[in-house]
Amino acid sequence: MAQTPKMSANEKLRYDRLQFYKEDVERIDKILNEFLRLSGAKCALLIDKEGHMVTKRGEVRTIDMDTISALVAGSFAATKEMARLLGEDEFTALFHQGERDNIQLSLVGDRTLLTILFDDRTTVGMVRLYASETAKKLAEVYRDCLAKMDERGTPDLGADYGDSAKAKLENLFD
Repeated sequence: MAQTPKMSANEKLRYDRLQFYKEDVERIDKILNEFLRLSGAKCALLIDKEGHMVTKRGEVRTIDMDTISALVAGSFAATKEMARLLGEDEFTALFHQGERDNIQLSLVGDRTLLTILFDDRTTVGMVRLYASETAKKLAEVYRDCLAKMDERGTPDLGADYGDSAKAKLENLFD
């Protein structure tokens, strides 16, 4: 597991709030599609640690993705606390087994959760093998995103952004 490097509060906030642009998500989707092809899993979701969906690939059926995303993030947060109590920094993978479906959760780059849904068309071993390789590829995308953020700098929201936001808030609470 890659540890968050020592950094200032501003650098940490930027690192934690990595933004994905369209080309980044397209690159992530290609990686997830390849993972699904190799592993035989049904579905792969990439969820940030706050429970927001970044992207999804594969068979998603009628699953409520917002609820799944929130529950996955909550499950991982609870497991992180269990790990701490046992003297670990955190557990980087979780596995839930059901009668028909299974879920593998893997921490990727200390910021997202690779959530894999699979059934008896594949094995836990295949999913774990390819999830590990996929996590490395996704971490590379994140490094590239950080580098692009460094090049682009902090986005300029415009001089009147603060005044506009303040006026909208005042209207909301009037």
